[in-house]
Amino acid sequence: MNNTQRPVVVSFSGHDPCGGAGIQADIETITSHHCHAASIITCLTAQDTRNVAEIVPQNPDNLIRQAEMLLCDLPVHAFKIGLIGHIDTVQIIYDIVKRYPLIPVVLDPILAAGGGTDLANEDLINLMRELLLPLTTVLTPNCQEARRLTGLNDIEACGARLLEYGCEYVLITGADEATESVENRLFNYLHPENYTWARLPSKYHGSGCTLAASIAALFAHGVEPLQAINDAQEYTWNCLQTAYKTGAGQSNPNRFFWRDE
Repeated sequence: MNNTQRPVVVSFSGHDPCGGAGIQADIETITSHHCHAASIITCLTAQDTRNVAEIVPQNPDNLIRQAEMLLCDLPVHAFKIGLIGHIDTVQIIYDIVKRYPLIPVVLDPILAAGGGTDLANEDLINLMRELLLPLTTVLTPNCQEARRLTGLNDIEACGARLLEYGCEYVLITGADEATESVENRLFNYLHPENYTWARLPSKYHGSGCTLAASIAALFAHGVEPLQAINDAQEYTWNCLQTAYKTGAGQSNPNRFFWRDE
């Protein structure tokens, strides 16, 4: 691939007006990995660096039209799914992604905002579990999301259950757990793995988006899953280590940290 050719990553995610998470985080991350970011907006949000106040779902007809025009034109190398926002959107994403069984799918199951606002009701979670998890190459829940997706408490049991739902790999992140270091656990029938990362002092807006989008971008370049999952964690940790503040809440990952070096 020469310098003018960039693999395409399509991101389904919500719009974050403050620019730290959602579709903006995905675009920054994907671009940082020398891929082309194509976006399908699932919902608008009213939010800042502290919390989400409101979700405004995309009109289903508009969402379908966005996707169909885009996918008829661009050759897609990876899908990344973030904030969904409405149960109807789950069905639309499923109907689109299932047409491309050979394209890897990275799903960040965003169920609550960093400030605590609930972003997914039980109907949405149930349909996500039924339709999207069987299409997912890598699922990247945090511990609380893994517990909510499964109804279980033990993380080992959560990982096993999420594999049973059809995910190929499940990376459960542990930044929100009360541990000295951040402990991320990869579940896969052949290659389970534990990762330990130094805990950083701040809270971050869009860290999960960054991790999932990084995995998707690496997939788009043809990187094998285990290497992509490892490299994306390292990339995300470096983004967080060099994060910066713009508002009164969480810090923004510096997704172009490498330009400052």
